Amino acid sequence: MDYAVSSKAPALLKADCLVVALNKGATDLPDTLPDATRKLISACVKSGDFAGKKQQTLLLQQPPELSATRLLLVGTGAEGALGVQAFLQLAATVAKGVAATGARSAAWLLDNIAVKEHDTAWIVREGSRGVADNTYRYDTYRSDKSGAPALKRFTFLTSAPAADAKQALAEGTAIAAGMALAKDLGNRPPNDCHPDYLVTVAKALADEYPALKLKTISEKQAEKLGMGAFCSVARGSERDGQIMIFEYQGAKGAPVALVGKGITFDTGGISLKPGASMDEMKYDMCGAASVFGTVKAVCELQLPIHLVAVVVAAENMPDGRASRPGDIVRTLSGQTVEILNTDAEGRLVLCDALTYVQQKYKPSAVVDIATLTGACVVALGAHAQAVYANDAELAEELLLAGEDCGDRGWPMPLWDDYQEQLDSPFADMANIGGPKAGSITAACFLSRFTKDVSWAHLDIAGTAWVSGGKLKGATGRPVPMLTRYLMHKAGSGDD
Repeated sequence: MDYAVSSKAPALLKADCLVVALNKGATDLPDTLPDATRKLISACVKSGDFAGKKQQTLLLQQPPELSATRLLLVGTGAEGALGVQAFLQLAATVAKGVAATGARSAAWLLDNIAVKEHDTAWIVREGSRGVADNTYRYDTYRSDKSGAPALKRFTFLTSAPAADAKQALAEGTAIAAGMALAKDLGNRPPNDCHPDYLVTVAKALADEYPALKLKTISEKQAEKLGMGAFCSVARGSERDGQIMIFEYQGAKGAPVALVGKGITFDTGGISLKPGASMDEMKYDMCGAASVFGTVKAVCELQLPIHLVAVVVAAENMPDGRASRPGDIVRTLSGQTVEILNTDAEGRLVLCDALTYVQQKYKPSAVVDIATLTGACVVALGAHAQAVYANDAELAEELLLAGEDCGDRGWPMPLWDDYQEQLDSPFADMANIGGPKAGSITAACFLSRFTKDVSWAHLDIAGTAWVSGGKLKGATGRPVPMLTRYLMHKAGSGDD
């Protein structure tokens, strides 16, 4: 879909549908609307057809004195300025409301909308991201694609300075494009989305953006390098594991590194998972998908930053060569791990990738992203990703980036008190810490491989996808949080 910004008067803009969002009671009618249109809206309010309630919509045909053929009223449910989450919910309602009309072009009047502690440029950026996110559709495997929305062009009407509005639109649509790539990869079935496929996607991405360099490490090469933890997971599948390293050098100096878990399907290995909802284990590569998406957004924005992004990909299968509970493996760091549960495989592939990126690139900061533990879902549900860090400043940067764009995280403890749960009588550590504090002990495990670098771990098991029913699918999180974090690091993310 094409996106644009315009400062035209609403009466002059030609579109199939004009959207006007109004507060509770619809007392905030924009002055830029023609008098006849304002009178029509007031009449709808007086008659009780529209009250500005949250998610309420009213579609009016042939509105007077407008070039648009439809007028869509959308309620905010608020009496004043909106919060970030309320605005994102409004954008979702707008996108779905317009898509339901059959309009091919639409425009959203923004000047009567206020968001607490944010300016109009922010509204354009997050509004465009929200509209794009909520018009996403994955129909690659559908024979009948006739249900796709007709919407082809969306314009944001704003009196903000043109340069600011265009920059904000570019940022919002770039992040949305990254989210769409992450969702495409997460939603793709595991028979087609496997480690080798991710390599083809990585190569295509590097071909698309000349500033992006790509290096790949095969399973055999990883074994020669000493990545015993990664290989212990990968060798359980007939498909070889793969590691992809992107480097984007938009600035000098030590890079920021992202490391994404890419288990393209997780059976649990010998510690086999229950059969119920196992189809959703294709989403166990959503950490890797978010790295792909963030890399795309960074390239689209041409951020002045040095970024290294690692995708570590494997299938966790119960083949004859699969790891057994009780096996001991040696990691790239030299530390040994007793595998007590083969379903705790994500930390095994990540620990070698974390060591590798530190040895080869000497990053200033490392952030790993993984659908790591069911315990995180129990703790935080689907609203916030868990944020662990050995550096309070890094944690705060990620949390603030998430708050800014509505892709929220929540700080979690990384105390030494939990480390003893990983004690093993036979190796330097075990790969699980027992039934208590499972998300925390998983982070503690990774912390043993990141002692000499500023490091954060995002457990996105609750936020990376929506489970069950017709709404099931990848969310594209935490691409917004990561991109905003990198924008701030690059000095181009200030509102």
